[in-house]
Amino acid sequence: MAGLTLRDVRKSYGATQVMHGVDLDIDDGEFVVFVGPSGCGKSTLLRMIAGLEDISGGTVAIGDREVNDVAASKRGVAMVFQTYALYPHMTVYKNMAFGLRQAKTAEAEIDRRVKDAAEILQITDYLDRSPRNLSGGQRQRVAIGRAIVRDPQVFLFDEPLSNLDAALRVQTRLEIARLHERLKTTMIYVTHDQVEAMTLADKIVVLRDGRIEQVGSPIELYDRPANAFVAQFIGSPKMNFFSSEDLTGSVSTVLGRTLGADEQVGMRPEHLTVTDADSAVVHGKLELVENLGEYALVHLTTPTGHDFIAKTEKPPAVDKGATIGFTIQPDLVHVFNKATGLRI
Repeated sequence: MAGLTLRDVRKSYGATQVMHGVDLDIDDGEFVVFVGPSGCGKSTLLRMIAGLEDISGGTVAIGDREVNDVAASKRGVAMVFQTYALYPHMTVYKNMAFGLRQAKTAEAEIDRRVKDAAEILQITDYLDRSPRNLSGGQRQRVAIGRAIVRDPQVFLFDEPLSNLDAALRVQTRLEIARLHERLKTTMIYVTHDQVEAMTLADKIVVLRDGRIEQVGSPIELYDRPANAFVAQFIGSPKMNFFSSEDLTGSVSTVLGRTLGADEQVGMRPEHLTVTDADSAVVHGKLELVENLGEYALVHLTTPTGHDFIAKTEKPPAVDKGATIGFTIQPDLVHVFNKATGLRI
């Protein structure tokens, strides 16, 4: 096993720079998730670590070895892709053994590694089947097994669940978490799904436009986002933002001061509480209710026409078009600079 160190890592395609000096430390055995919107550079960064993309500048070290000029096959990493990339004419066993045979590994050692990995992933009964006779979740487990048999220092996952349906995504996500707990190997996982990031990661790296916006544990990013971008990206539904014109005089009680014209307040939907008009921090006209059983998502509009969402235990007992007041605990309020987006 090994940790990773990235220093001033940059990537350009011609005159276009897509990664802008990334610095990151990943400890040995950590489960780190790269998350961000499409085009933020998370997969590019993963591929540079793997050796599948050249580095335009900076250094990548795995353990105590700089690997900028080391071939992908010699870096001690194993990658699981979005597509399963299984050989359709080979059995599961042969798919998992293929890379080891190419590396001239002894047959007895191949057999041991394949069977050990199959037991870990609970696919022992499928070793003689062909990929076409497996479900999507089973095929993904075979792809993960093919990575496990290489006994890598670092596992790299590039959106491995995106081809699965919702139920299989949850199941396979749990299997990957258990796999990390069992192997205790460094894992780097790329996703655009912040729920996957929150549930899997020891540490989350939020990326935007080829730059790191914030690094921290899931609860750190949720409780103390460094800026408005992170605040809206982490959490579902996303954080509401209000300007001073959206709020009532009660906001002074919550904030302990008047909100400045250059500031905006962030409030998570799950932290808003229905209250009477006098103590409300924000009022909203009821537009739509999504009743999801265990909770309701209440869509509202402020008097200034600003849309926001409240997450409540039960649907509100009022008609559409009625005005509802909400308050929030002071320690759950986030304040950001409007121009820079930085937390205040």
